[in-house]
Amino acid sequence: MTFEQIKDKLQEYRTQEKSLFTTSSFQSHSLVLLHILSRIDKSIPVHFINTGYHFPETVQFRDQVTEMFGIKTVDLKSDVPKFMQRDVDGRLLFASDPDHCCYLNKTQPMDAILMAHDVWINGVRADQSAVRAAMKIEQPAKHGCMRFHPMLDWNAKMIWQYQKEYNLPRHPLEEKGYVSIGCEPCTRKLDPEMQEREARWFGMNKVECGLHTDLVGK
Repeated sequence: MTFEQIKDKLQEYRTQEKSLFTTSSFQSHSLVLLHILSRIDKSIPVHFINTGYHFPETVQFRDQVTEMFGIKTVDLKSDVPKFMQRDVDGRLLFASDPDHCCYLNKTQPMDAILMAHDVWINGVRADQSAVRAAMKIEQPAKHGCMRFHPMLDWNAKMIWQYQKEYNLPRHPLEEKGYVSIGCEPCTRKLDPEMQEREARWFGMNKVECGLHTDLVGK
């Protein structure tokens, strides 16, 4: 979708008195959607799913971008304290059961947000994975909320061109070899032969955290 198409769609939602929100991981490629939204409506809340495992650089970058774009960023955290996020052997779940770790720290905290809003503006792109390629511009989420994917038909080149045109900042870990940046224990540098998402949960047979699988309506 173009900027004007996104703007028109958001206006349509507003005319229908729908409550909107977005989420962001504050990676470099995530900033394009945030910048577009900041040009249209800075009042749309941006939920940062703060797992407690993010790189310090990500948290600092979040604060930098929030101030630069003038957006309203809200931390979203799990209700389950870290000392309870362990397996029977005492190991933290990210090491033994990453799916359940993602559930406790990412997907479960979204329940209340989805119940309180009508439209989740989400920056997934079809070129990122097979799961995302199967998505539609609009589709149901949980709890009666709807997912809106305005960036679905964008590709990496278009993202790069927009970043260059508006001189958007880059996540500080990119220059150290990180491309797809999530929680620190489950993120590694990208090797030349790897695809972008393969740097996440390396060796765990896992490519999604659940936000774009479990939180899609059936």
